[in-house]
Amino acid sequence: MINNFKKIFSSSKPIVIAGPCSAETEKQVLATAHKLKKHSNLIFRAGIWKPRTRPNSFEGIGVEGLDWLKKVTDETGLKTTVEVAKAKHVELAIKHDVDMLWIGARTTGNPFAIQEIADALENTDITVLIKNPINPELNLWIGAIERLQDAGVYNIAAIHRGFFAYKNSKYRNIPQWQLALDLKRKFPDLPMICDPSHISGNSNLIMEIAQKAMDMSYDGLMIETHIDPKNALSDKEQQITPLELDEILNNLIVRNFDIDDKEFKATLKQLRIQIDDLDIELLDVLKRRMQLVEKIGHHKKENKVTILQNNRWIEMLKIRTKYGKENGLSEHFIQQLLKAIHQESIDKQNKVMNN
Repeated sequence: MINNFKKIFSSSKPIVIAGPCSAETEKQVLATAHKLKKHSNLIFRAGIWKPRTRPNSFEGIGVEGLDWLKKVTDETGLKTTVEVAKAKHVELAIKHDVDMLWIGARTTGNPFAIQEIADALENTDITVLIKNPINPELNLWIGAIERLQDAGVYNIAAIHRGFFAYKNSKYRNIPQWQLALDLKRKFPDLPMICDPSHISGNSNLIMEIAQKAMDMSYDGLMIETHIDPKNALSDKEQQITPLELDEILNNLIVRNFDIDDKEFKATLKQLRIQIDDLDIELLDVLKRRMQLVEKIGHHKKENKVTILQNNRWIEMLKIRTKYGKENGLSEHFIQQLLKAIHQESIDKQNKVMNN
């Protein structure tokens, strides 16, 4: 696994990638760009080809929009980026002097499409931003990066846009921050951009998500910004005006990754030692719990009783969730934790049953 990424952004945080979900008209694109040009570290985005879930929706203006992006650069000096989903898109975008390309979530989840794009980009210096796949499959995200690296492309950044929600959620796409952090752990030098627009699906939640990203030391933000969101042809609920973007950026708190203050570091070290001790204690409790699970497994085996006792599980989940919420833990966290423990318990008892 190669961790050899070129420095594609300045050290000034956050890098902001902003512009409409879709390029709809030349007037709309240029009007939005002129409102955004005040931001020195801004890259202008616009979707030209829009892969929609169902047909008969607006699927982008097509190649005509690339001429509008060229005018954006000519008139405002802003760099531009556009989504590509196949080799032909890459060829046309490069031909029209687009500065950066991004690969959408649907494309990231398709290794054949990624390989086609990688072949089209072989040994080019253009910057490529890769969104996480729709489903929470880290290896697909890693695989997309590796395919580009194998093609000699090293100007790469990742975009965290959240993962498909299988049930009703506060967000359009569940953040699952840990998956993005796992990717960063594998590629420490990989720049990470957060897409609050697609995570939230709601313009009112963009500031909340953007601040969380900054608190976790993300390198930048991709925020869908439209001159007239209410009349946008796609994703109108998650787009904001240039003025609203100004407000978000002005109120965003960008924290230090580290400081040299000795007192701060000493206090942090003491608190982390306490965390380490509690983690060991927690693991020891889980070990003792699994020992009891194995005893229950033997007891069930001797009496020819099934492993899964669904009524017991439902009741336990309800009681533990209530207790956790009363003690300041989120319902989502408690249920994820209990489900993981329950699955490990089932696996343990399966081994006992089938030994």
